[in-house]
Amino acid sequence: MKTIDELLHEGVEGKRVFVRADLNVPLDGTTITDDGRIRAVVPTVKALAGAGARVVVASHLGRPKGAPDPAFSLAPAAARLGELLGAEVAFATDTVGDSARETVAGLADGQVAVIENLRFNAGETSKDDAERGAFADQLAALADLYVGDGFGAVHRKHASVFDLPARLPHAAGYLIATEVGVLKKLTEDVQRPYAVVLGGAKVSDKLGVIEHLLEKADRILIGGGMAYTFLKAQGHEVGISLLQEDQIPAVRAYLQRAEERGVEFVLPVDVLVSPDFPDLKTKAPANPTTVASDAIPADQEGLDIGPETRKLYASKLADAGTVFWNGPMGVFEHPDYAEGTKAVAQALLDSPAFTVVGGGDSAAAVRILGFDENAFGHISTGGGASLEYLEGKTLPGLAALED
Repeated sequence: MKTIDELLHEGVEGKRVFVRADLNVPLDGTTITDDGRIRAVVPTVKALAGAGARVVVASHLGRPKGAPDPAFSLAPAAARLGELLGAEVAFATDTVGDSARETVAGLADGQVAVIENLRFNAGETSKDDAERGAFADQLAALADLYVGDGFGAVHRKHASVFDLPARLPHAAGYLIATEVGVLKKLTEDVQRPYAVVLGGAKVSDKLGVIEHLLEKADRILIGGGMAYTFLKAQGHEVGISLLQEDQIPAVRAYLQRAEERGVEFVLPVDVLVSPDFPDLKTKAPANPTTVASDAIPADQEGLDIGPETRKLYASKLADAGTVFWNGPMGVFEHPDYAEGTKAVAQALLDSPAFTVVGGGDSAAAVRILGFDENAFGHISTGGGASLEYLEGKTLPGLAALED
């Protein structure tokens, strides 16, 4: 895989460089609530612009239906990128139309432009190779070189991620190089004990990575909404907690395999419950009750791990050599249910281990709850991409960057 440093050594002055970034940031209207993914691509953009390239930054945002939708415009992200660069960033109001062509043509050496949300064009996400390829051809006309730096999208076989690199000389940006290096530490150069903390809502989203990690990890700690399917699989009442009944047989099989392989599987011993889901807008007091995880009332919903579980999980991370964490322990957006996620984050900081926060909601939680990002070994920008890498899957966007 060619690196951006090699590209810079060859010279990019005066060349149009298409940077596939991941600017898929959360928005409250037009206000960015977490700019981590924008900040992550700044080193690559700065290096290219500083070397005299004419930089064309492109990304998706949200899930528009293949047509323009103002709610998913990249305009706020473009403005924030300009603030972080300390330089004006031009913005094209389409992807491959007149505005994009004119904006790119108007760039001088060292200047940067952002084109509108790639998913406003149906060709970006099409499953039809010809339709995707036709869109990639149009994107290729905007550039001379391609730099892949949108790690959060490399698991997608999309035009700008998979097809476009085949049409232009290409290299990996600094973010992708860093992400891949970290993930190799989690798969090829693991310091033991290797502890994995998995949370989030759906156990079905994590089955693939659990299966793969049963061959790699020493301990797997489970929290979040997915924990209740595990507790149900053990025969416990889970009340009205989030539950995927259809996944119970698979969960039982994984628990059995973990026991056979000597992998320690750790589930909550107590949880915070309430009959009502909390109001995440007003943050009104929820007044939860703490109960043992095998004594959840039939009319209550589990919404966070309890204080004894927090202590237990901290003890399981204290002597780890490597920790990978993906998924919050509860409804961390509400202060009454944030303590479990806070406790895991703090345990990672207190551990001597090489710690990786695996993107998605867990990365957002670290920032929202006020932790110093630089205190962790690495915070990934791609939750889904990092999970699929750890599952051993071939990621289309990484395969496309190979020479």
